[in-house]
Amino acid sequence: MPHQLHKYKNSAAFYDVDGTLIRINIVHTFSYYAQRQPSLLESVKRTITTAASIPMFWAADKISRKWFNEIFYRSYEGASEDRLVTLAEELFEDVIEPNIYPRARDLVDESRRAGVRQVLISGALDFTLKPLARYLGVDELIANQLEFDGGYATGKLAKPFVAGATKAEIMRQYSKKHGIDLAESWAYSDSFSDYPMLAVVGHPTAVNPDLRLRSIARSYDWPVLDLDA
Repeated sequence: MPHQLHKYKNSAAFYDVDGTLIRINIVHTFSYYAQRQPSLLESVKRTITTAASIPMFWAADKISRKWFNEIFYRSYEGASEDRLVTLAEELFEDVIEPNIYPRARDLVDESRRAGVRQVLISGALDFTLKPLARYLGVDELIANQLEFDGGYATGKLAKPFVAGATKAEIMRQYSKKHGIDLAESWAYSDSFSDYPMLAVVGHPTAVNPDLRLRSIARSYDWPVLDLDA
């Protein structure tokens, strides 16, 4: 790939994070916060009660990532912004860094050396991913943001929501703003739910793909990478 990348100007590489660059997901992240901030445990109970009243909640992540995120992040209601940001550094050291796929940093480094803009785009919360973005040396982090009122989380997400199909539109807007040619750009994801973000670029790549994405990649002859090798 690197011998081809240098041929392209005004291009970007967009990376999903959970399952693509790291082994863990937003549930692992929240678990870490809840164990270290007891006030979140009551919020968890409220969220589970709400979730149980919604048919097929446990399939929500497969049906609608945006819907899942909106419900899931209600669990952060009442959390201190300062405490969440402080714990993010510990989260990275204790949980995220040990779970970065072995070849993830090489993939990003290789692309950066070719002059391609590096962008993380994730449905995770921005403060949880800032240490990872710094570690990987990416140019931009696009992630969900909690709303805060008086320094405490409201349990709501600020717009735009970053999830599933919305990633493609966010990428279009970002590319227009920064003069990026999506036809000469890359996207990497492990999940079928990210098919829209993969389809919007000229060089989609399935990374550690789930079964549905692997099937799609095979059908369209997209490259498939295993970053755990």
